[in-house]
Amino acid sequence: MNVFSGHISDIKVSESLSMVSVRLSEHVELKAIIVETPETASYLKIENAVEVLFKETEVIISKEDTLSISIQNKVKATIKDVTKGMLLSKLILKSDIGDMIAILATEALDEMMLTENQEVIAMIKVNEIMISK
Repeated sequence: MNVFSGHISDIKVSESLSMVSVRLSEHVELKAIIVETPETASYLKIENAVEVLFKETEVIISKEDTLSISIQNKVKATIKDVTKGMLLSKLILKSDIGDMIAILATEALDEMMLTENQEVIAMIKVNEIMISK
């Protein structure tokens, strides 16, 4: 599980859902959609310290930084290490928020020709991020 610490920077509410923005570094803010509101979860306050969590298998890798795509959470990173398996491979990505792990199909790794020291964009959908106080 990828876990990063940050502070809530924005909350937008619609009925029982909240889109919560968490500032993790000067250049990185991740958004999560959760089934809570400031009225139902006391930790949902601007500037509160929280952790964002997401599975390694939920990290999408791109070599393009100008993608027109609906995924809002994009983090620039460099591939620090590649552990190639028969079916799945593990990437350790160095970014402004720290090291992040991505698990992807080895076939995709080979097709994209991903290697150490290569710059990539790590993307995570808003519904795949969890927030913990």
